[in-house]
Amino acid sequence: MSGALRAAARTLRYALPGKLGHLLPAPDAAWAARQRDRLARRGLASAIGYFQADDAGPAEIAAQNCAIAGRLAGWDSYLAVKAPPLGFDPVHLAVIAAAAREAGLPLVFDSHAPDLAQPTLDVVATLLDAHPGTGFALPARWRRSEGDAARFRDGSARIRLVKGEWPDPAWPDAQASENYLKLARLLAGRRAKVAVATHDPALAERALAILLAEGTPCELEQLRGLPRRRTTAVARSLGVPIRIYLPFGPGWWPYAIDRVLARPHLPLWALRDRFGARPLSPSASAAYRSS
Repeated sequence: MSGALRAAARTLRYALPGKLGHLLPAPDAAWAARQRDRLARRGLASAIGYFQADDAGPAEIAAQNCAIAGRLAGWDSYLAVKAPPLGFDPVHLAVIAAAAREAGLPLVFDSHAPDLAQPTLDVVATLLDAHPGTGFALPARWRRSEGDAARFRDGSARIRLVKGEWPDPAWPDAQASENYLKLARLLAGRRAKVAVATHDPALAERALAILLAEGTPCELEQLRGLPRRRTTAVARSLGVPIRIYLPFGPGWWPYAIDRVLARPHLPLWALRDRFGARPLSPSASAAYRSS
């Protein structure tokens, strides 16, 4: 393929999610509320996250977060918030925090690129006194995450343990799965909740067993739309609650299509998940029974 053709293909690849995504009906707050109700009837908790349009301003994003917060009152849900699109503006963040507090909801801040981690965690630290359930995603691909885990380990922050979508330029050879389990061991024994957010059943099994063995309250978190049959089987075998992350908003379909294009193995993954469920390993079962 010539350089011009490669450049054209690359341009099409990155333009396609936005073009296709805007042709699909965006899941709105009413849709998210209906999905939450369906999950609750099946005994599943939820997390609701707003995906904004590219041209959305902080005031619009804050208003959408406040609107969904009002629909979540009284349910086992939390509000997933993205601080960078809000410009880390303390006024908008305070408005969202107040709406969540009124609804009795925790706030958990999503992770973004590594260079946005510090201002995001500064927001978390600022909100924790008035809103003890505030939390954040802790990516295993980042070198800094071990220090962040130590900083928040003994406090009230909820921590969602993830592999992380963005790699750390300062740690190009990071072993995400190995570090995921290292972070789980660092967090084991804390009193505040840890969410194990992975669709890798073996990794979920080991991380949950580590946390349970030390009496740490934990749950499995899954993103709606990704294969989760085997990870769900692991959580149920361990007696661990399951929470589903429900994304909504005009930015969701462009983001989802981009992720699918970046993961051409997804259909095979879905087939393996559908037909490859397995029982809990003896080692994980033993770890849980001894906790």
